[in-house]
Amino acid sequence: MDAVIRGGAVPRGRVRVSGAKNSATRLLAAAMLTDERVVLNDFPTEIVDVQHKVRFARLLGTGVTLDRDTESVEVDALALDGHRLTTSEYDVPIRTTYLLVAPQLVRGEVARVPYPGGCPIGGGSAGGRGYDLHIMVWERLGCTVVEREDHIEVTAVRGLRGGPIDFPISTVGGTENALLCASVATGRTEISNAYITPEIEDLIALLRRMGARIEVFGSSHIVVEGVGGTLDGARMSVMPDRIEALTWIVYAIISGGAITIDRVPFDAMEVPLLHLKHAGIDLYRNSTSAHVTPDCLNLGSVQPFEVACGTHPGVISDMQAFFVMLALKGAGTSRIHDYRYPERIAFVEQLARFVPDGVLEAERGRITVRGQAGFHPADAASTDLRGSMAVVLAALCADGESVIRGVHMAMRGYNDLAGKLTSLGADIVLDEEPERRLAHAG
Repeated sequence: MDAVIRGGAVPRGRVRVSGAKNSATRLLAAAMLTDERVVLNDFPTEIVDVQHKVRFARLLGTGVTLDRDTESVEVDALALDGHRLTTSEYDVPIRTTYLLVAPQLVRGEVARVPYPGGCPIGGGSAGGRGYDLHIMVWERLGCTVVEREDHIEVTAVRGLRGGPIDFPISTVGGTENALLCASVATGRTEISNAYITPEIEDLIALLRRMGARIEVFGSSHIVVEGVGGTLDGARMSVMPDRIEALTWIVYAIISGGAITIDRVPFDAMEVPLLHLKHAGIDLYRNSTSAHVTPDCLNLGSVQPFEVACGTHPGVISDMQAFFVMLALKGAGTSRIHDYRYPERIAFVEQLARFVPDGVLEAERGRITVRGQAGFHPADAASTDLRGSMAVVLAALCADGESVIRGVHMAMRGYNDLAGKLTSLGADIVLDEEPERRLAHAG
């Protein structure tokens, strides 16, 4: 999918932050741990990753009803059966397929899931992120794991059994997988060096509503007393997406627009907001909304800054690209470091097409930005999800027509992205079959 963007319009209006993708797909997996009904409100129904996860859930026999008007989903996993899958159905291009092991094992001895897919951040076919820690989780909880040609097969002849899980590194996916499996296992599971993000807190909240017995100690230790079977039904709202909220704030600043942003999860983004403040940005806000205008710049421009991206509660790596965008409007040189995913710099080459030569410089783990830079239209390709969105923002700010190839990468993280941008006055047209059209033209 390509996007044709006629940039230069100053955005004005109101935008509502959708439910977080990184929470919604996890909550959907948790909703499959019960034979009763689960309803999730503020659910990002249009996100591509969510649609892939829904498709896979349905292939397993789960009833999933999406209501796009109310942004809600109803899940009924009573008929879930992993044996329904065929070889051709194992190909699902998302990284969180491992979360669907627990719903299968709570109902039978064998679970089958596709190999994880997702953003090619760097370093190998899995984007630098393997699945060895997931195998460790399953094996610690009494499972046997076999890596088949086209899928992973996890067998628990005696069912999931509680046990100690000590992660060698902090891992979001591993923590999520351990929580799901441990909640329905028999016995006690202690998870050490867990990575507890706001989205994982959202997952814990739903699991508790469903009857899971989970205690959190400090910032990295979790104890789960497994119920030894399926959980109960529940209803809950998905937390607002903190990365989307930051995206709209940065877009308003770099474009000189006036945007009111509703459902901002301020508590989940305290450190990133502190960095914005240090860059001379003073947001107008109440407890749930922010109003961003040029008047938010204390000195009339973004002040140069240096920020290190890593793990929560700091500035997470998924926010790196937006601090780069902010730095492009900085009154001097800024540097953005990424200690968690230092190879996440491919988007800089594409972003550089929109700014003068010498403004952007990228090396492993560090991006140097020499502001202030103006934007000009360009044609560019998408790389990873957040980098793709940064390129879209550049095109929106450039006065003229730009083409972003593979813009579906951005669609993976933003619910109704084109609709929200259009409501703010942007001129964006999506072309879902550009290659076919080019072939026809030839």
